[in-house]
Amino acid sequence: MKTSINFKCVKDDSEVHNFRKKSYDYIRKDLTKNNEYWLGEKIAIRRNKIEQYCKEKSGRKLQKNAMPIREAVVVIKEKTTMLDLQNLAKRLEIELKIRVFQIAIHKDEGHFDKDTKEWKPNHHAHLVADWQDIETGKTLKHKSLDYVKMQDITAEVLGMERGAFGGKNRLEALEFKISKKEEELNQLQEKIDLITKELQGKSLNDLKIMKNDILGFKHSDKEKTLENYEKVIKSLNVKLNSLNQNLKKKNEEVIKLKDNYSFINNENSNLKIKNAKILTDKDFHAKEKNEYLNSVLQLLINETRFNKLRDPYKDRSSNGILVKEVQQITSKIMEKNQIPQSTIDTLFSNEKVVTIISQILKPNSVNNEDIENQQKRRTRFKR
Repeated sequence: MKTSINFKCVKDDSEVHNFRKKSYDYIRKDLTKNNEYWLGEKIAIRRNKIEQYCKEKSGRKLQKNAMPIREAVVVIKEKTTMLDLQNLAKRLEIELKIRVFQIAIHKDEGHFDKDTKEWKPNHHAHLVADWQDIETGKTLKHKSLDYVKMQDITAEVLGMERGAFGGKNRLEALEFKISKKEEELNQLQEKIDLITKELQGKSLNDLKIMKNDILGFKHSDKEKTLENYEKVIKSLNVKLNSLNQNLKKKNEEVIKLKDNYSFINNENSNLKIKNAKILTDKDFHAKEKNEYLNSVLQLLINETRFNKLRDPYKDRSSNGILVKEVQQITSKIMEKNQIPQSTIDTLFSNEKVVTIISQILKPNSVNNEDIENQQKRRTRFKR
C-alpha cells in the first residue's frame, strides 16, 4: 500500500473537521469511535506565539502571505497507530525542523462501491505543523530534495510504499531524465555556436545596400547599409541572448537532477550499510529497543498532556486519583497502539518517568505552553 504526505496552508475550520466538532454527511458515525486524536496546542494559540516570536527574533512582523502553520493529509494503513504517527512527527522535526502539534486519525471516511455496495474505507491522518524556523523566526525554507526526503521518511516510518519511483527504478528514471536534458543542452549549444559563427562571419560586403548613380554606376548607400547591418546584428543578438538564457535554465535543471540522483544514490548506499549492520551488529536490537521505549515514553507524555488539557479542573489532589488516571491513560495507549504491558512496566520502573507524568497531571503543573522545555528535560533511555 502506498502513502504520501503533502503539506498545505491550514484551513480555518481545520480543528472543527479534524476533531469532529461538527457532524458531516460523508462520515460514518458508527466508525467515528475508531478515530484517535492528539492536540498539543490549539492553532490560534500557536499562531499568536509564532507572530510574537517572529517579531522578537527578526524585529519585523510576520508577512501577511506567510504560511506559518500547515496541514498534511497522510495516507495510512488500517493498523497505523498514534505511536507510528508521533514517530513520524519526531523524524520530521529532527530532519526537516517541522514541528507537528496536532494529529487526528480518521477511520470513519470512505465510500460504498457502486457495484458491490462494499465499504471502501479512506484511512488517513491529519498532521498540523508549526512551519517556523526557530533559528530565524521566519518561515522554514525547504529545497526540492527536502520534499523528496519527506516522502521517504513517511513511507519508512509507516512501513508503507512510497508514492513515487523507488530504489533502482527511481535512479534509472533520473538517469534517463539527465540524459534527455543533456541532449537538449547539446542541441542548444549547437544553435548558439551557429549564430555566433554567423555573427562573426557576416562581412560588411554581405550587408551592403547598393544604388545606381546618374551615370548608372553602382555605389553603396551608406545610411541604408548601416541600418541593415544594425538590424541583422540586433536580430542575431536577440536570438543569441534567448538561447543563452535557455541554456542557463537547462544547465540548472541538469544540476538539480544530478543532485537528486546523488542524494538517492547515497540514500541507497546508506540503506545497504544499515542492512549489513543489522546482520552483524550484536547491539542492534538493544538500540532498537531503546528507540521504541523512547517513542512510547513520548506518546505517554503527549497523551497525558492532552488528558490534562481536556479536563484541567479535574480533582487530582491525591496520589490515588493520579494513579487511577495514569492507569486509564496507559490502558488506552496500550490498546490503541498494541503496546505490551512489559513496555509500560519498564517505563515506570524509572523514577524519572514517574516524576514527569505526575508533574504534568498535578494542579498548577507545567502546561502545554512549555512543551519544548519539558522535552529538553525528559528522560532518555540509553544503552
